[in-house]
Amino acid sequence: MEKPLRQLWPRRVAIILGACVLAGAARSDEPAKGAVLVDRVADTGFIQLRAESFKDLSPRQQELAYWLTQASIAIDPIIYDQLSAFGLREKRLLEEIVAHGKAVDPGIETLVEAYAKRFWANRGNHNLYTSQKFLPDFNPAELLQAALAALANGAFATKCADLPPIASREALTAELGELQRAFFDAEFEPMITAKSPRDGKDIIQASSNTFYAGLSLADLKDFHGQNPLNSRLVKDAEGRLREEVYRAGTADGKVAPGLYSTYLGRAAECLEKAQAAADPAEAAVIGHLVRYYRTGDFQDFLSFDAAWVQDNATVDFMNGFIEIYRDANGMKGSSQSFVTITDQPVTRTMTQLAANARYFEAKAPWTDAYKKNDFRPPVVKAVETLIETGDFEVNTIGDNLPNENEIHEKYGTKNFLFTASSRAMKDAAGEKSSQEFNATPEIIARQKQYGNAADDLMTALHEVIGHGSGKLSERLKGGSEPYLKEYFSTLEEARADLMALWNAWDPKLKELGLVTNQEEEAKAMYDRAALAVLVQLRTIPRGNTIEEDHERDRALIANYIMERTGAIKQFTRAGKTYIQVVDYPKMRVGVGELLAELMRIKAEGDYAAIKALVDTYAVHFDPVLRDEVVARYRKLDLPTFWAGINPELAAEFAPNGAVARVTIRYPRDAIHQYLRYASMFDAGL
Repeated sequence: MEKPLRQLWPRRVAIILGACVLAGAARSDEPAKGAVLVDRVADTGFIQLRAESFKDLSPRQQELAYWLTQASIAIDPIIYDQLSAFGLREKRLLEEIVAHGKAVDPGIETLVEAYAKRFWANRGNHNLYTSQKFLPDFNPAELLQAALAALANGAFATKCADLPPIASREALTAELGELQRAFFDAEFEPMITAKSPRDGKDIIQASSNTFYAGLSLADLKDFHGQNPLNSRLVKDAEGRLREEVYRAGTADGKVAPGLYSTYLGRAAECLEKAQAAADPAEAAVIGHLVRYYRTGDFQDFLSFDAAWVQDNATVDFMNGFIEIYRDANGMKGSSQSFVTITDQPVTRTMTQLAANARYFEAKAPWTDAYKKNDFRPPVVKAVETLIETGDFEVNTIGDNLPNENEIHEKYGTKNFLFTASSRAMKDAAGEKSSQEFNATPEIIARQKQYGNAADDLMTALHEVIGHGSGKLSERLKGGSEPYLKEYFSTLEEARADLMALWNAWDPKLKELGLVTNQEEEAKAMYDRAALAVLVQLRTIPRGNTIEEDHERDRALIANYIMERTGAIKQFTRAGKTYIQVVDYPKMRVGVGELLAELMRIKAEGDYAAIKALVDTYAVHFDPVLRDEVVARYRKLDLPTFWAGINPELAAEFAPNGAVARVTIRYPRDAIHQYLRYASMFDAGL
């Protein structure tokens, strides 16, 4: 279950008419190579992703890739609604203005476009790292001015998915009035996911996401639904809890359409076209997903999961309600999708690691009671990205799926290493951060020579060995998520990171040819793990708590080891704060100690123990220190958040409607990409 090993600390078209083909977007550009960083808005850097392996695919595989990317685009709008009840309306407003509007004042147009780029990159107006809301640089009157100018230029004339057209100035003015707090009030929906809430609210009430409409944590007590991932929980007129299931409905009418039926119905249509281009094994996988999207039945999702994890396709994908990070209660899945091509040379190296999973399990520092006995070697693949949508974005450089315990215990896991994403971010970031924050010239030199290798090794060990390791006690056969609740994701990410750190020194890695200078690469990995707790503060501009699970995981590791072993030291020199490993063997002892305890907690579902660890070491920080880090990072003039510009697939169609040819291009314009995606559900774009 991996999300980003983020940034520097390693841890998602045809322009013709058709059922699943995008209508023309307002902008265009020529494919070009050049700098990886193609655009910059405030703290957000847009980087171009490339998939050079596409040219090596057969025509049939290229057609499969095209339809799978169309299905990815189809579900993309869902995440905006999942993160805020106002998200889709805000998204439509911004897109219509950008596509049609020439504001009375060109300066307003520039401000709206800049805000729209940040909005798209974060799937709404909350930062995806920190969950914190960000505000526009224009005011309500200027937004109204731009919207009315767009209306006069033909905007809002067509429906946008389930949103009706807006025909008059009065209706548009009323719409902006209803959205004013969502856009401009920092205290209204301040956090997507609030695991350390303020003002006496609980974690459900304080979160803007829409998984539990109008409910509190107390309302959820003793409720057990049928659709844990793909539903919204609401109260009916009698005050009883009811699941609004995400589903398209079946053609025979036996299953009625549910929530998000417009998007899931379009996705199902595109997936059926992909199914026709797939080989028999992958066609069966896609068939299970189509049925799941139509019925919403969790058992259909488990069937998809089981078939998918056993199919090691060259053109691979994920599409669904997968990760639970956005739900403070740790149950509901957010919408995400990616389509990838296997990078064969790197994959051959990584499969050696997967083949030795049994060896690393035996060497794990926890008791034998929690060690696996039965092994299915995990599938591991380095991949290039064709598209990432929904709650899957370029910062994710590793992914281990499926998450369902009953599936990966029986069938194993599939591990993706997103090589194109990691390469692009490293090229865009450069070495300025390392030079500013590392404590000594020796560490800086080590990072320059071995940092990339350490990152790649950390990602591989985290995904391939970390997430798939360990065994639960008999009473937790259904998984430990219901027991560990809001702390589960932090625990699982920390456990996987610790498995990477624990095994970095193992001689087996040298035997497998996965390291060149093991001593220096392991030290580089430890240096980065220690420093992460400091440098990640650059992404949290307000408050004094860490909310994001991966950032909590890194804080837990560094702070625990710092306090318990003294192997990591924090100190000030010339007015700047540094964190440095001072004893690598002692740090490994601390890694093993914490790793063994986290495995015990996961295996036994010990909520009190994980709460105590996370609340003590992973939540709070000194805001004065954060302000120092933010100021130092600002001087480096680097983005603190990355967004991807995906490759663009275009299909040419024969007179009979069949795909005749698929081509790939590399746009360098964020507005072009996001308006193109939006045009699937808004013909006016």
